[in-house]
Amino acid sequence: MALNPTDLFDIRSLLSEEERMIQDSVARFTDQKVLPIIGDCFDQGRFPKELVPEIAAMGLLGSSLPEKYGCAELNAVSYGLICQELERGDSGIRSFVSVQSSLCMYPIYAYGSEEQRQKYLPGMARGEIIGCFGLTEPHGGSDPANMKTVAKKDGGDWVINGAKMWITNGNLADIAIVWAQTDEGIQGFIVEKGTKGFEAQEVHKKMSLRASVTSALYLDSVRVPDSQRLPNVKGLKGPLGCLTQARYGITWGPIGAAIAAYTSALEYSKERVLFNRPIAATQAVQLKLADMARRITLAQLLSLQLGRLKDAGTMQPAQVSLAKWNNCRMAIDICREARDILGGAGITTEHPPIRHALNLESVITYEGTETVHQLVIGREVTGINAF
Repeated sequence: MALNPTDLFDIRSLLSEEERMIQDSVARFTDQKVLPIIGDCFDQGRFPKELVPEIAAMGLLGSSLPEKYGCAELNAVSYGLICQELERGDSGIRSFVSVQSSLCMYPIYAYGSEEQRQKYLPGMARGEIIGCFGLTEPHGGSDPANMKTVAKKDGGDWVINGAKMWITNGNLADIAIVWAQTDEGIQGFIVEKGTKGFEAQEVHKKMSLRASVTSALYLDSVRVPDSQRLPNVKGLKGPLGCLTQARYGITWGPIGAAIAAYTSALEYSKERVLFNRPIAATQAVQLKLADMARRITLAQLLSLQLGRLKDAGTMQPAQVSLAKWNNCRMAIDICREARDILGGAGITTEHPPIRHALNLESVITYEGTETVHQLVIGREVTGINAF
């Protein structure tokens, strides 16, 4: 039997029946609903928010959280497969789900009060309440401890001043999880849309994640009651814990982008005839395609084992760093090579490689740049902090 070009090691056989069903359902959604429109959305700089109700109806928002809050309570591998299949469509679609699930619903669940969970999580799972995550600031994102946004206690309220930058979903969001310095360390606050002094401004002129909403958040003496503070965490471990959840999903997402670019190049190479034979018959193209298949296979195995570790409760943040570093680099390199195989046709959104390559310039940067994750591994193996 011939091997599956996108699954040379039959990794699918390692999945449970439920995991395979989830992957197949999200793959169908991507094929039927995302791929027919996503090129135009990218061209137009438009997030297809009309897809949100169906994404929610499929149980993809907060999918790892408990059923008591209206969520699907899936395992970590299932969440990873969701991210892979959504990013096979576009990084912007996967980013929307990642932010809603891992950066907004997760901190409310992990760090919030029961009242906050009941108030927000069911509506977020239904896609009726959209969230954004306010951590990164205009002066830089790789040093969150140097946060300039501050929250001061004033009676039973908190007054927040500051600005956040590169915020996915910002102008879509009904709530923002805003992290701020307080006299007791960094704390998280749920800031609702329409609160006086709170404003989101969409970022335009992007060449990456064009089918995603990216915003700046401004907080000018924003007053929120103490009931909107996340009570169960203080310090950097709060936002960093959220980022570990989101980065885990990101290790899977680029595999989908890489598969989309690779299969596009593979199909094109069999149809494109030069010098009386398809370019797939040339050694140069076969070497590139073989290398793509090798790197995708390694990334699949890496993320699957990471997911099994997460489900076992033994996953370490450094392991997430290694997988994000490897898989983002793998995907961006494959997309560039695939674009090259497509020649001139590869620069249009009629084919996915250039769109995915541009998107991955953001994915390889956000939630920890490649350099940051390399240094995390360097620290892990040497015991010396080089930050």
